[in-house]
Amino acid sequence: MKYYSLNHNAPKVSFQEAVIQGLASDKGLYFPESITPLPQSFFDNIENLSHEEIAFEAIQQFVGDEIPTATLKEIIAETLCFDFPVVPVENGIYSLELFHGPTMAFKDVGARFMSRCLGYFNKDKKDNKNTVLVATSGDTGGAVASGFLGVQGVDVVILYPSGKVSDIQERQLTTLGQNIKALEVDGVFDDCQDMVKKAFLDETLAHKNLTSANSINIARWLPQMFYFFFAYKALKSQNKEIVFSCPSGNFGNICAGIMAKKLGLPVQHFVASTNVNDTVPRFLVNGVYDPKPSIATISNAMDVGNPSNFIRIQELYNNDLEQFQKDFSSYTYNDEETKEAMKRIYNTDGYIAEPHGAVGYLGLKKELERFPDSIGVFLETAHPIKFLDIVEAVLNVQLAIPTQIESVLNKEKVSTKIKTYEELKAFLG
Repeated sequence: MKYYSLNHNAPKVSFQEAVIQGLASDKGLYFPESITPLPQSFFDNIENLSHEEIAFEAIQQFVGDEIPTATLKEIIAETLCFDFPVVPVENGIYSLELFHGPTMAFKDVGARFMSRCLGYFNKDKKDNKNTVLVATSGDTGGAVASGFLGVQGVDVVILYPSGKVSDIQERQLTTLGQNIKALEVDGVFDDCQDMVKKAFLDETLAHKNLTSANSINIARWLPQMFYFFFAYKALKSQNKEIVFSCPSGNFGNICAGIMAKKLGLPVQHFVASTNVNDTVPRFLVNGVYDPKPSIATISNAMDVGNPSNFIRIQELYNNDLEQFQKDFSSYTYNDEETKEAMKRIYNTDGYIAEPHGAVGYLGLKKELERFPDSIGVFLETAHPIKFLDIVEAVLNVQLAIPTQIESVLNKEKVSTKIKTYEELKAFLG
């Protein structure tokens, strides 16, 4: 499998080169040269397959022969070492819980998969380190820190916006030590992401062998397809069409869902549910892609003004807006609407949704008005404990602290404060 840049001005590369480079030399995101649908027999028999078998079939063509089959299966098994339950919330609506991994966020899957791929590619390179440089709006940092902790030949530098991630999120990326370093940026997530992209293109940093673990990296992004297959497996016996609603920030999750559909997964419709950072909902109204600076909200992992992965979605539909809109809707909700949804879900069904899941629920409810005979799944992308202050205040409940979180609460935060790209560059050396 070869990968090309979506800016179409860089050489095609292998899976290994795309993982290690992260971003193409022309600033473009990498995209697979071909997508071959899986055979119908796979879907006919999916309920009899394990999660590991499903994931292998979904990802194998994109890895090709660059990782041996046995090794790829080991990587998948280590990646999927926790559950992905589909939980009924109300009649015809389900929560796909993606927070049962080590950092209690959906990004554990992509981070674990990518770290193990990079570890395999580095296994014979004793003196040639890679530096994983990543921007986070919330959960990416903790997942990457956990996934890459102690991986041989890899240093990790995480940029996060000061004061704009939750306390637990911050602890998960600032307390691990070893090969993990955290930079606290005076700015918003988009400033962090801009610095990372600039560093990739800075030839004076070539010796650092920079790569990214944001969803711009194909090894972080592609495994997110797995969730959608797992949900279909769980719900197939109902013999109903499925609408998926994804809380959307950088649009990696929903883009991976569309990839799953291109592989043949039966999905009736996708909803990208956003907070007030509404670049994509506005695009669907007027056809103009007009990114704006991000605005801070209670669903902070979605505080993204210029979502990187949207260009991949456009590529999947050959930039045909009409075709795209048949499969895809996007709606925007403010903090008050999010809080009201959290209350409604809890008071009606006893289910505790955190702010991102609540935004996903709102978009799903709206879309099911168009598809009343379908069942709906919203992605619950993080455990409510990650947003302890908000959830407890809105729902008037006290959350128990899971063991995964307890382990970081008493550790000392270690971060370096920066304001400018020059300071990042000096830190990287």
